[in-house]
Amino acid sequence: MPEPKPLLTVAEALAVLLASARQITETQILPTLEANGRILAVAQTSQLDVPPVDNTSMDGYAVRAADCVSGVATLRVSQRIPAGHVGQPLEAGCAARIFTGAMIPEGADAVVMQEVCVASKDADGDLVTVKHAPQSGEWIRRAGEDIKSGSTILSVGQRLRAQELGLAASVGLAELPVLRKLRVAVFFTGDELAMPGDALKPGAIYNSNKFTLRGLLENLGCEIADYGIVPDTLAATRDTLRRAAAENDLIITSGGVSVGEEDHIKPAVEAEGHINMWQIAVKPGKPLAFGEVNRAGKTDTAFFLGLPGNPVSSFVTFLLFVRPFILRLQGVADVAPKAYAMRADFDLPKGDRRNEFLRAKINAEGGLDLFANQSSGVLTSTVWGDGLIDNPPGKAIAKGDVVRFISFSDLMH
Repeated sequence: MPEPKPLLTVAEALAVLLASARQITETQILPTLEANGRILAVAQTSQLDVPPVDNTSMDGYAVRAADCVSGVATLRVSQRIPAGHVGQPLEAGCAARIFTGAMIPEGADAVVMQEVCVASKDADGDLVTVKHAPQSGEWIRRAGEDIKSGSTILSVGQRLRAQELGLAASVGLAELPVLRKLRVAVFFTGDELAMPGDALKPGAIYNSNKFTLRGLLENLGCEIADYGIVPDTLAATRDTLRRAAAENDLIITSGGVSVGEEDHIKPAVEAEGHINMWQIAVKPGKPLAFGEVNRAGKTDTAFFLGLPGNPVSSFVTFLLFVRPFILRLQGVADVAPKAYAMRADFDLPKGDRRNEFLRAKINAEGGLDLFANQSSGVLTSTVWGDGLIDNPPGKAIAKGDVVRFISFSDLMH
């Protein structure tokens, strides 16, 4: 009897996935206002300095520093400069009332905040007494201090968030080139599955994975084609694979990746393409299927990923394997999630033989609490928790130990 193949480590399985990914190349031009969440296809440079001119970062008075060296200087207020207006050259012995963002007038080399100034009047007009000896450049934002003309402001492969869109707008970019959305097909196998709203028949369960996986895919900016619950037959599974492959870049299924008589994923994908059935040293989520499905009349293929059916296993394997694979298909270079060194406020007397990803919550003291039931079917652990503890094989944890924590918030985009 042949010896069983050794389990793949998380790193080994992920390396194969990422090496196999083919990045999307089709691009489109979108208005900057509509590019939120999209992946930038071409690096963007600024054609202007930001700020474009020297301006004040404070409400106050623009002065010549040399006029205020005494620490108490009374100056004539010669002009008022709101933001968006251009002042006149500032003469010696004068100050300009100025407001945040306004252009520094020629001749001025400092701004004094209004809190250290006292306004007054005489027969000839407005005066200000400056009770401060400013240094040259004080409270002045120099032209190009934020962005220099010709500099790269956004890199290829960046996911555009609100702040990237604001940065693009700040240099006048009305449109941005982005990669088209990744097209992902999903379907679910199992005659026991029912949809919320339907009455549960004996032995049936609600299809929670549909809602979890679709939500995760939406967070990643994918275009989703949902083929629903597919009957547990080889013919139905093959037909759905063919239809899904024709129009999508990636097909994701949940359930049916075992080798039982009612598990038709493996023979269906083998008939329509090829598949690798992986046993990964990870808990939860040991089984994972990866392959490609042929497209009728075409030379290219659609990728296939088959996730386990247990709700937490499906959720965790998506975060560990599907998320980085999708990011790489989308053209994102850095797909590794951030990990934080945090204190465990619990005991785990015995580690699992596999790399375990434990659902944990950040407590009020800044440490981590462990969800009591780490079973792969307990979906409440994913709602209660703030993230996953990446615990190496065989490692026990004692209170006070430092562990590697990955936040759910960092895994949702």
